[in-house]
Amino acid sequence: MNEQHNPWKVLGEKKVYENPWIRLTEFDVINPSGGKGIYGTVHFKGIAIGVLPLDEDLNTYLVGQYRFPLNQYSWEMPEGGGALDVDPVESAKRELQEETGLMAEEFTRIVEMHLSNSVTDEYAIIYLARRLSQHTASPEETEELQVKKLPFEEAYQMVERGEITDSMTVAAIYKVKLMLADGRIS
Repeated sequence: MNEQHNPWKVLGEKKVYENPWIRLTEFDVINPSGGKGIYGTVHFKGIAIGVLPLDEDLNTYLVGQYRFPLNQYSWEMPEGGGALDVDPVESAKRELQEETGLMAEEFTRIVEMHLSNSVTDEYAIIYLARRLSQHTASPEETEELQVKKLPFEEAYQMVERGEITDSMTVAAIYKVKLMLADGRIS
């Protein structure tokens, strides 16, 4: 199989829905086995940004909020959207301060990922934030947040028990666990 060859043939497409953040498109296609069908995709107009803060005592900060699409409460790292024309680290700084009141002197890009590539092109960049200082949070009007400071190991155990299911947070916590284990951070 040639990794560069696209086995899908697009016969037509129609925009089903669009708002300032996303566009939903339905494609008429010929699939890789030659059958006719449809394929729906969600295009995101920005970048997903996540920030895992880690203080000098190896505590982290999680944000709790009710997630409308899931119809349930979720604990996750500070995260949100970043505009394509803005340096992603600037978006990370903004999200960290807005949601937790924290500012960091050091940001390290630790993970880049596509969040659900079977239906969307949403791309995420995740940062580790270090050398933290506390300031005032300023959440958006659509956010009703709780902030929880806890030992990083406790956050890791929450992932292991399935209490944290947000994909970006899971990826960030596992990555930082590996970085701690091999001495890249201390």
